[in-house]
Amino acid sequence: MTAATAPLRAGLVGLGSMGRNHARVLAGLDGVRLVGVVDPMGDKNGWAQGAPVLATVEELIALGVDYAVVACPTALHEPVGLALAEAGVHALIEKPLADTVEGARRLVEAFESRDLVAGVGHIERCNPALRSLRTRLEAGELGDVYQVVTRRQGPFPHRIADVGVVKDLATHDIDLTGWVTGQTYTSIAAHTVSKSGRVHEDMVSAVGQLSDGTMVNHLVNWLSPLKERFTSVTGERGCFIADTLTADLTFHSNAAVATEWEALRAFRGVSEGDMVRYAIPKREPLLVEHELFRDAVLGGPRDICTLRDGLRTVEVAEAVLKSAAGGGTVSLRGRVDDGN
Repeated sequence: MTAATAPLRAGLVGLGSMGRNHARVLAGLDGVRLVGVVDPMGDKNGWAQGAPVLATVEELIALGVDYAVVACPTALHEPVGLALAEAGVHALIEKPLADTVEGARRLVEAFESRDLVAGVGHIERCNPALRSLRTRLEAGELGDVYQVVTRRQGPFPHRIADVGVVKDLATHDIDLTGWVTGQTYTSIAAHTVSKSGRVHEDMVSAVGQLSDGTMVNHLVNWLSPLKERFTSVTGERGCFIADTLTADLTFHSNAAVATEWEALRAFRGVSEGDMVRYAIPKREPLLVEHELFRDAVLGGPRDICTLRDGLRTVEVAEAVLKSAAGGGTVSLRGRVDDGN
């Protein structure tokens, strides 16, 4: 099968705020035909792009879809994903993969045991600024990496009801941190607060460590009128700053100044150097995510966030909540078998 001669038959589960964007992209995606959308509430806003609107996942499967995008509430990811896997349907599941570690593990097993292509919609991996940052880190442009700092804040999204800020917003930062550095979390400590009157937390501050010793700091909340998406990676040669709202990447170089003062020679300090703002092609991240998943289904490179990646992120998120509830640092060593 090729995209040119036999379009993939795609389905969508969920027409909420993310689902309607998935429908828009799927409807115009080369080599793909959107053949059905599942939403028990129907499509009163016309977001299904003309595709038939169905009441159940079983009806979608009966249409003979090659793959489906799962954009329903997080608590439904597991049952919907398991039904798709049982039917031999490839799946792109919105983040987080599941609302529990156990559910995420069951999804990993269901799709891997059937050799199906499955990914998680951690869309920051497709942000132009972060893709450029990752490439530069892999090339060693920063030298040794010391610290990753993220800030992700903004007003409360009333569409989110089943999880708190840790399993919703913070999973973006957990995933992108591991992805851009190529490392895994080994420990995490966190504090949370709930100020909006909901049962779930709406602010978290976390400090962690990665497998190579890199320090990590995350500040995430739903309590700020300021919307911010900030990632900073500091290393021996300077600091990269990524703004994923604008897809801008800048580099602040470390212009270390040599000194002849013997008493200070042992101190390896930094000084302000040049600042560079990179010119980056800025394609829509959701379109890039869909293109990469489509190509993986067609047998191309699997440049996607795998279910095992998604499982790791859910594990870290649960460790954040465990630390916040009980105090202290939670070890993450040996939590996930990476399959190697």
